[in-house]
Amino acid sequence: MKCLNESANVAQRGSLPEPSAEALEQSARLVEQVRREIAAAGGFLPFSRIMEMLLYTPGLGYYSGGSAKFGEAGDFVTAPELTPLFGQTVAQQVAQVLRQTGGSVLEFGAGTGKLARDVLLALDAAGVLPDQYGILDLSGDLRARQAETLEVLPPALKDRVVWLNSLPDSFTGVMLGNEVLDAMPVELISKQKGEWRLRGIGWSENGFCWLEQDLPPGPLRQQAEQLAVPDDYVTELCPAAQGYIQSLAERLQAGLILLVDYGFGASEYYHPQRNRGTLMCHYRHHAHDNPLLYPGLQDITAHADFSAVARAGIAAGLQLLGYTTQAHFLINAGITQLLMSVDPRDTARYLPLASAAQKLMSPAEMGELFKVIALGKGLNQPLVGFTRGDLSRLL
Repeated sequence: MKCLNESANVAQRGSLPEPSAEALEQSARLVEQVRREIAAAGGFLPFSRIMEMLLYTPGLGYYSGGSAKFGEAGDFVTAPELTPLFGQTVAQQVAQVLRQTGGSVLEFGAGTGKLARDVLLALDAAGVLPDQYGILDLSGDLRARQAETLEVLPPALKDRVVWLNSLPDSFTGVMLGNEVLDAMPVELISKQKGEWRLRGIGWSENGFCWLEQDLPPGPLRQQAEQLAVPDDYVTELCPAAQGYIQSLAERLQAGLILLVDYGFGASEYYHPQRNRGTLMCHYRHHAHDNPLLYPGLQDITAHADFSAVARAGIAAGLQLLGYTTQAHFLINAGITQLLMSVDPRDTARYLPLASAAQKLMSPAEMGELFKVIALGKGLNQPLVGFTRGDLSRLL
């Protein structure tokens, strides 16, 4: 197989900040581990496996290697990092469900713990505390940061927080994920001369290089052949996200799965003009499209295909209870009322909150690109976050 791009691992470096010597040494150890696995596999690894190793290899991957990831000192800023208004608003939806089902909250990939903190404080104020607030995050470094963030909580709230190593066998309540789907490893596929090919990574004398091979028969090929796209088209499929939804559905007895992420329905995701896919990388607040730069030191993401998420949920016995933009969800769930509860004359407090709320809801910022999807069982009331602006028809 001939490399598609011999310089895949060095292009664009000049436009990005230089990592420290210590970070580069850590990256080099990860590269060697990946190189050995490529060799053991016969010279080709699907991109999904490469992405998994670069993000999650214990002690070396991006999410397990110990570097700062969130906030100004990291690589990107998430909604809970911007303002407590986000968590306080999400808590309004969580509270509505807990009043019906009781049970617990389970958050996936809790970042620095700020969403957990803000949700717990808001639920306490509403008088609707969960039996338990579980956090499923396999990064020891992030668990330590979460524990530090949650240390400020009153004992009655802090004592409800537990860290889990795996999904519970059975769950009632609310499962919550903010920017979880985009970090799941994706398969890269390419359509050339009417045929679908699987894109992966090999190793050459110049380092990592892109390779392609025929997409073998099976579920992945079946999904690819359903896409009505032209030739010379590269995109992603995410079987991991579909399996994730199925696993959650198997455990959910009653309650809600609420996921917030950037993405599209299938018709927009696989639009003929989106012929380079959605794969993006984030390093020190610089965005680019080369996942082979600085292995283990940058985030690698792909937009969520919410149509595939909805189909997986329905196939697993869940109801699609809502799908809308982040802006509509936050307005429906009461973010403007929360902001109005702060005195505008207290400018030191009010102006940062108003500015952050604008970023969360503006179409030019996070308001329309980010979507919220709700899947559930045993709920008999319309969800407050989806009363207006529901876009389920587009899935």
